[in-house]
Amino acid sequence: MEILIWIGAVLTILGLAGLMWCILKALAARRAGLADDEMRRALHRVVLLNMGALGLSALGLVTVVAGILLG
Repeated sequence: MEILIWIGAVLTILGLAGLMWCILKALAARRAGLADDEMRRALHRVVLLNMGALGLSALGLVTVVAGILLG
C-alpha cells in the first residue's frame, strides 16, 4: 500500500500548488486595480479554481490516510 501513500502525497502537493497559484492570481487581480465587475469576474474564476485545488488536496490526504491504514 506504499503506492497509495505516494499517490496521495503527489495529489496533496499538486493541490497545495494550486492553492498557491490562486493566492498569486488574487493578489495580481487586486494590484491591477480593476473595476468592481471585472474584479468580481476575476475572483469568481479564482474561487472556482481554489475549490478544485482544495478538493484535490483533500483527496490526496484521504489517499495517504487510506494507504497508512491499509499498510
